[in-house]
This record gives sequence, structure tokens and C-alpha cells, in this order.
Amino acid sequence: MKYATGHLIQKSQTIAALATKACEPDSISSCEPCYIEGAIHTIRKMGNIAFILLRRYDGLLQTVYEEGKLSVSLSNLHDNTIVGMTGIPVLEPKAPQGFEVHLTNIQILATPSAPLPINISKWKLQTSLETKLNLRPITLRNIRERAKFKLQEGLVRGFREYLSSLDFTEIHTPKIGAKGAEGGANIFKLEYFHRPAILEQSPQFYKQMMVGVFDRVFEVGPVFRAEKHNTKRHLNEYTSLDFEYGYLTGFEDLMELETGFLQYSMELLRKDYARELELLNVELPNTEKIPTVSFAKAKEAVAEHFHRTIRNPYDLEPEEEFLIGKYYKEQYDADFVFVTHYPSKKRPFYAMDDPEDSTYTLSFDLLFRGLEVTTGGQRIHDYSMLLDKIQARGMSTEGMEHYLEIFRHGMPPHGGLGIGLERLTMMLLQEENVRETTLFPRDLSRLEP
Repeated sequence: MKYATGHLIQKSQTIAALATKACEPDSISSCEPCYIEGAIHTIRKMGNIAFILLRRYDGLLQTVYEEGKLSVSLSNLHDNTIVGMTGIPVLEPKAPQGFEVHLTNIQILATPSAPLPINISKWKLQTSLETKLNLRPITLRNIRERAKFKLQEGLVRGFREYLSSLDFTEIHTPKIGAKGAEGGANIFKLEYFHRPAILEQSPQFYKQMMVGVFDRVFEVGPVFRAEKHNTKRHLNEYTSLDFEYGYLTGFEDLMELETGFLQYSMELLRKDYARELELLNVELPNTEKIPTVSFAKAKEAVAEHFHRTIRNPYDLEPEEEFLIGKYYKEQYDADFVFVTHYPSKKRPFYAMDDPEDSTYTLSFDLLFRGLEVTTGGQRIHDYSMLLDKIQARGMSTEGMEHYLEIFRHGMPPHGGLGIGLERLTMMLLQEENVRETTLFPRDLSRLEP
């Protein structure tokens, strides 16, 4: 069966396809012409010849304009003019793609009515992060800024492909709810047709419900946290890569799954996103083996090795996370480290307590180059045990009736995790601020663009 691809997709050829058709300079007359589309990135005039760099979805393509040979005057072409071009692909080692297109015809499809407020053709934007974010729709046209989000696409693609290969079902859960899954005060409240509602902090309740349906589920979607943190690592809306896995034998299964996802995704980036990796000079992390250490031992190791005092026995401070990452890089050449058995006091009510010591949970965080990018663990699947823990914490079950109902009717042992996509991308690219790897950030001060 032949599937429709659309007239334009068939008509305009990819850079990769053109590279295979490029001819030697001395055999232009016998070469097959091609048709390409894109936006003019830059124009470099060299006497009667001009090099027009075309910005396309698949990269930059160099074209050659010869004065007097085309019906469109060079004076009518400007940066960001949208064009369709016909020409001959010719081998040229100095061109960005190893070939260039010698133009025979140009069609102007759209003309900008004003010049850009910032020069996006520079290799690296020489401006502040604030300016980059204020002009986000424009600055994302910079070839390196754009490459960040192609790599982010690769991470999401890897997540989907890897879990789908293991028979996980992709789900899509509501983002408006009656009660937050994580509790606490960091909830965005809103009015929903004269009823109180919230923006979901996590798909936690829903993905657990769906374990009772599909056994293995995953979701890629936004989550909302009303945290008043104005730091380089916090956002009030971010994209979470979530999965929930039924019939696990222990929370270690979840860490094994995440390791598999990371290995699959890094190989995918290496294979299909080599151009972006080179553009951004990205060194892919070591995922061959990810070490595991308990929360208590991690704190002790960092305190001893770096001569610091443990101030908070129930959580990891950002500096401690950084030092754990540094320690494991120095000792084991590890870019990732799983920190397990977090204190029950700092985990949600649905976290399974360690049967050997109920002050700790069968849970973990994944640190990537010293920053937490994942939180996960085994969940309580017994109805009575869940109610006991809710009562012990002095919590109300109001708004959780539908969630609790699934446990009354039998649930398998299960667990899951959530990965912060923007943080994962940030650490992959070794950026200093998570806003660099967020398309349109939402934080304490930013609600647009």
C-alpha cells in the first residue's frame, strides 16, 4: 500500500537525499536539478557571486547565486525571506554539508516586513538569557539554540520507543484535578465552573489507576508546581516522563528500566542526532553501569570525603547532590548515580516503606552530574496499608475516593518514576540554567511568551 505524503513533502528534497545526488563541478550540465525550500539565514556577497545560506528543518544548506543568471534580483532577497529554489547540487568540501546548490531559479514565498531585533545567524547568541527568553520565538531560529530541542526530541523519542518495545501502553491523563497527588502547599488552585480545582502536580494517581488496567503505562506531559523557587533548577511548569510498572519484584526493577531507557536513548542520539551533538559539542554520558548507594551512606561518604557536616538528615541539599555526583565521577567515572532508600518523612504517603526499617522507603532518586533528574520507587498496593499510612500522617481522604477505590478491588505490586525532561536535557548539554533547555519557561516572573 502506498501512503499519501503530501505534494510538498515529495517535491522538496532533504539535505541527506541531495548529498547523494551531488555531482562533480565539471559535470554540472548532466546533473539532475533539485527543488528546495527554507528561510534565508545569511547572504554573503562575493562580487558577482553570492552565497545564500538556507535555514531548513534539516540543517543549513549553502546555495550559490550568480548575478544575471536568475530573474530575482539579489536586492530583493534579505535575511529571513522565505523562498523556494531550484538548482543543481554540486560537491564542495568547504560547504557546511559537503555540497552546495547552484541556483537556476528562485521563488519568493514570503518577505519579512521588519528586520530581526537580534542577529540569529551568529554561531552563538551574544546576549543575556533574559533577552533570549523575551525574544524566544526569534532566538530559537539560531541554529545552536534550535539544536538543543532536537536533542530533547531525541530523549522523548527514546523514552517512547524503549518503553513501547517492552509492551508499555502510552496514556494521557487529565491536568485539571480535584486534589494534588503530592500533597503540600505547592499547588496551583483554580475555579472550575464554580468548584475548586487544581493543576495536577503529577499524573501519579491516574497512572497507578491505569496499572490496574494495562499493567505497564507511560506518559509524557506537563506537570505544575506552585513552588516559589527562583533558582536555576526550578520551573513552575515542566515536562515529566512518567511510567508505572506492575508486577515488579522489587524497586530495583524500576532502576533497571531507567538504565535501559538511558542506554537506548544515548545510542539513539549517537546514531540519529550526530549533527546536533557536534553542533553543541555534547559529550554523551557514561550509561554502561550506574552505581547505586543508599541515602544514608551517600550522605556519610560526602561528609567524610569533603569534610562537611550533615545538616539535614532527612533530605539531600543541592550542594550534597552536587558533591555525590562529583564523588562518583572521581571514584567510578560515573555520570549517573542512583540514591536509594529515602526517609519516609520526605516521601509521599503512597511510597512503600522498607520492611526492614520503616523510617526509610523503597524509593530512589537518580542524580545526573550532581543534579536530581528522577524520583521513583515502589508504591503501597495494599488497601489497608494505604489507609493506615494516610491516617498516621493525619491526612484526609477527601478528593481521593476514586484513587483509593482501585486498591479495594485488588492491585498488583507496582512502582514507577518521573523524569524531569528539561533538567535531563540541561545536564546532558551541561547548561547552567534549566531555562536554557525549556522552550517557553514558566517561573515566578515569566508567563509569556
